[in-house]
Amino acid sequence: PTPTDDRTPAQRRADALIDICRLALRTRQLPDDGGEPPQLAITIAYQPLTHALSTATTDTGQRLSASTARRLACDARILPAVLGSAGQVLDTGRTQRLATGSLRRALHIRDGGCAFPDCDYPPRWTDAHHIVPWTHGGPTNLDNLVLLCRHHHRLIHQTDTAWHIRLGTDQRPEFIPPAHLDPQQRPRRNLYHQRQ
Repeated sequence: PTPTDDRTPAQRRADALIDICRLALRTRQLPDDGGEPPQLAITIAYQPLTHALSTATTDTGQRLSASTARRLACDARILPAVLGSAGQVLDTGRTQRLATGSLRRALHIRDGGCAFPDCDYPPRWTDAHHIVPWTHGGPTNLDNLVLLCRHHHRLIHQTDTAWHIRLGTDQRPEFIPPAHLDPQQRPRRNLYHQRQ
């Protein structure tokens, strides 16, 4: 673990198991949907969606917290259905939220793996994360995506961590730490994957 990794040993093991399963799903050696992200239909009323996502319900009836729904939305094929007060379908979302194969390859070349500072996870162990969230109108393109491993992806989605991501003048990801880690909030980069 890195010095900033505050996960318990049990959480690190659970995260490792999830990473292994996700890697297996991305291989071409699995039947039918190997490598494709899971598909999940999420239904949420319009009012909570416009204020802040509170809870969502899957097509199987399972309720999800806001943070879980947002995290799943980054790397699953979610089919959003926004309902009005009478249950009418108001919106079924935009197409092309997930990174395409060619876009993912471009991310592999640019980021080289998890872009979070000091992380050494290779590209195949990462998710494509929207810098400006797709739910807030962020496009699915190279200028709005960054590769993050599962641990750092979860960290970025935690509202209390206050890490921010931007692209530098050279179009490489920079991470602005929260003030409690660096009062001057100097941008940090992952130099582990940088090519000369």
